[in-house]
Amino acid sequence: MTGDDGVWKALYEAWAAGETSGLATVVRTFGSAPRPTGSGMVLTPQGRVVGSVSGGCVEGDVLERAREAVLNGTRQQVSYGVGDDDALAVGLTCGGTLEIFVEPVGVHTFPELAEVMESMRSGVPVAIATVLSHPSPEAVGTHVVLRAHEPYGSPRPLNTPQDLLDRARALLRSGESGLLRYDAEGVHVFVRSLTPPPRMLLFGAGDFAAALTSIGRTLGYRVTVCDARQVFTTADRFPDADEVVVARPDDYLAEEAAAGRVDARSVIVSFSHDPKFDIPLLETALALDVEYVGALGSRRTHQRRSAALRRAGVTPGALARLSSPVGLDLGGRSPAETAVSIAAEIVAHRHGGRGVRLSDRDGPVHALGAVG
Repeated sequence: MTGDDGVWKALYEAWAAGETSGLATVVRTFGSAPRPTGSGMVLTPQGRVVGSVSGGCVEGDVLERAREAVLNGTRQQVSYGVGDDDALAVGLTCGGTLEIFVEPVGVHTFPELAEVMESMRSGVPVAIATVLSHPSPEAVGTHVVLRAHEPYGSPRPLNTPQDLLDRARALLRSGESGLLRYDAEGVHVFVRSLTPPPRMLLFGAGDFAAALTSIGRTLGYRVTVCDARQVFTTADRFPDADEVVVARPDDYLAEEAAAGRVDARSVIVSFSHDPKFDIPLLETALALDVEYVGALGSRRTHQRRSAALRRAGVTPGALARLSSPVGLDLGGRSPAETAVSIAAEIVAHRHGGRGVRLSDRDGPVHALGAVG
């Protein structure tokens, strides 16, 4: 999750008891900042500190500002950088710059917190848009809670730009936090995305799904295996899955999407060989805004599948999003090798990779993929 679960748990415990905490959030970074945007630290009414905004180098000063927020109800935004005498005094020597927003959090300053916690508990991605600066002082510190699947009728903070919610939802769909600046209007809004791990939904309780389950967990996905056949769909057969669900695949996917638990980071793979399950599932999946949809099968199966999907009304544009036959051409045959092939295609799709040998291409190796 973007942001520590412990921070929000500590905030909510105090909030529910009618007490006020101080919340510090990294809203902008430059250079080699020690903590990413969206990182948070909370000072509870009992003096307990949860979370981190700098890995320790400026947190003593931030803590004092959090105490002021609790005692006086004040909000402030402060910048720490190597070229800043105050920052050097508190020890920011890592070479980066942080902008941190400190605010009091209680039932009167953040009445939406219960709504945020409900979404987090149910696994629904949620974003909090917080006004940091505004020509109207009463707007500073106000919050709007957003969910990607909700209609666009959510209220905007007082006198904020028309496209604010569109831009905020775009950040939420990608699971990112960021500062939205409208300098001409004097409005700055920080969007904090609180998202569970991306989901990998595997349909068809067989050996190929079992092999991909363990790789999916390693890649950081929350993995669900779903099949309508109860005898095959058991937790014992899929020990690495986060969830094992007995349900009709298309019904389950539609229900999860309607509940907001499928988003633009989700990946869906069908291992079904039964058209009565495979076609409705893929028809449902291709209508969703998800990162990846794949289906196992031969080229002949793909041809039959594509024809059936066209008859079901799937458009050419939607059909073009289907990875079928699924995976990259690695030459493997076993379930484990096939799972590696599928995972490799998912990773390549996410990062724009071409799936070719690095030794066969020119140019720099991407830093995240470099070894040695």
